[in-house]
Amino acid sequence: MTPKPMVFPLPFVVLALSLGCAAGRTLAQTEYPSRPIRFLVGAVPGGATDILARAIGHKLGENLRQQVVIENRPGANQIIAAELTAKSPPDGHTLLMVPSGFTINPAIYRKLPFDPIRDFSAISLVANVPNILVIHPSLPARSVKSLIALARARPGQMTYGSSGTGSPSHLSAELFKMLTKADFVHVPYRGSGQSMIDLLAGHLQLSFPSIPASIPYIKSGKLVALGVTTSKRSSSLPEVPTIDESGVKGYEVSGWYGVLGPAKIPKLLVAKLNGEINRVLQAPEMRDSLLRQGADPLGSSPEEFAATIAADLGKWAKVVSAAGIKVEQ
Repeated sequence: MTPKPMVFPLPFVVLALSLGCAAGRTLAQTEYPSRPIRFLVGAVPGGATDILARAIGHKLGENLRQQVVIENRPGANQIIAAELTAKSPPDGHTLLMVPSGFTINPAIYRKLPFDPIRDFSAISLVANVPNILVIHPSLPARSVKSLIALARARPGQMTYGSSGTGSPSHLSAELFKMLTKADFVHVPYRGSGQSMIDLLAGHLQLSFPSIPASIPYIKSGKLVALGVTTSKRSSSLPEVPTIDESGVKGYEVSGWYGVLGPAKIPKLLVAKLNGEINRVLQAPEMRDSLLRQGADPLGSSPEEFAATIAADLGKWAKVVSAAGIKVEQ
């Protein structure tokens, strides 16, 4: 005799599915992270992106009781690391530290292997990091005004390095050139770390790196700081004037750094990661450490970070268009 199949009323099925999904969500929360977290950096070691990722990643790993592995994937102005992130499973085990240059790329590259909004989950802003105009000590200039005069006397003879075409360090220099009519030759690198090596060796004359990437060399006298790119002086280098107050009126460039993940990370997991990152940033020892390195801790909600990305996509599109910056693909 064939047993009759058991038939459950629809409300019972709905209730069972709801309880099952709730149990699954709870299980996912308690199990996360179930393995080491991959924290991608789209630049070589030594730059601000790498420095911030290592600082945040170390404390995040301690708080989550799981290893956070920093993975440097430099190249294509951080596009390689971003593509790897966009194509990773949305389970919170792949994160990406990005600079504000993430919002510049769509304006200078005709085709990107991802959509900067649709293919990512915004998790949190981390810090605001000014760039700074530094020169090799062999140059006789010791102020922004004297550097401008020297550049005008040697048109096309002085070189500056950047972390890549279209990067914040590149646009910082191009804005400086536009406002001062000074003529420098651009030498793009695959990251600020490589640019810094050649600047320290005297192969370049100047650059606009981030403060975290350059402050050890400024303090040791291996580089000379002439001006910060933001509208206010940096708390870590209060003796260095802004470029604006040094006579280049209207000059201002500031840059944020933040953490992204692949699109479609569950909201509960995004909230967990956001809370943990903000917890790290609020720790007094972390704040002091970042401030000493020239980074102003921020923190934000995922929604605030997403709004920042959207606003900057529009802003940099206008700047790049006006400057006529193009990248061959």
